[in-house]
Amino acid sequence: MKFSSNVMKLNNVNSVPYLTYNSLSEIDFINHAFSTRLGGVSTDEFTSMNLAFNRGDSPENVTENYKRFCKSAGFDYESLTASSQDHHTFVRAVTKENVGIGIYKPKDIESVDALITNEPGVTLVTYYADCTPLFFVDTKQKAIGLAHAGWRGTVGRIGDNVVKKMQSLYCTDPSDIKAAIGPAISVCCYEVDKPCADNFLALDELDSTKFVFPKGNGKFMIDLLETNRQILVHAGVKNENITVSDVCTNCNNELLWSHRATKGHRGTMSAFMCIK
Repeated sequence: MKFSSNVMKLNNVNSVPYLTYNSLSEIDFINHAFSTRLGGVSTDEFTSMNLAFNRGDSPENVTENYKRFCKSAGFDYESLTASSQDHHTFVRAVTKENVGIGIYKPKDIESVDALITNEPGVTLVTYYADCTPLFFVDTKQKAIGLAHAGWRGTVGRIGDNVVKKMQSLYCTDPSDIKAAIGPAISVCCYEVDKPCADNFLALDELDSTKFVFPKGNGKFMIDLLETNRQILVHAGVKNENITVSDVCTNCNNELLWSHRATKGHRGTMSAFMCIK
């Protein structure tokens, strides 16, 4: 399978492939990874690495997928803590008291599209299949965050919400944050209608000419990754500390789950990150 990226590495351990960011791998106190659609035990439309319990796959298969992924990518299965995503912008701070939630313990609250922590031994888990993952690492205060930025979360500035919550709880200086954006559906493949595009055009403090591109006939191409990059810069993250994915989920749908490519018949990928 052909894979090409200037900013990410495709790893393969125990026949379980996963992606890591070169820039984040340089940070010695974290472990991070992004799953693919390969290396699991799920079948049919979920073949084979599906990490979502809510799409109709058997819970036994999803659990086994998590265990295989954790073993390969170096995470403790018992330390996982999951989001509860619904395309909003709530940021939840989690601790060791929350481990297992959404994985082997029931969800305790709904509408959580971002997770942050400053505790070692807590692995954050968020879900994707075209939407934009956002990784945050405060390199000074040693705090981390993951956010799910679909188009609604993006225009709701979930990235800014994460930075503000890390500032308030962990005394994070935004200039100390290293961030990574993606992999997600890229501007080459993300076509929307005018009502959706209008939400992006309304982000008036940003340069929408760099992320909204009219196609005619009421259709627009949107660059979710560039929108999120500008939101993070506006929140105080240094541009040189932001890595943007060069891998489109739709274009690479043999390796990555894409909601558009599969017309919704799919499994789900996850971003993982923990403080060692």
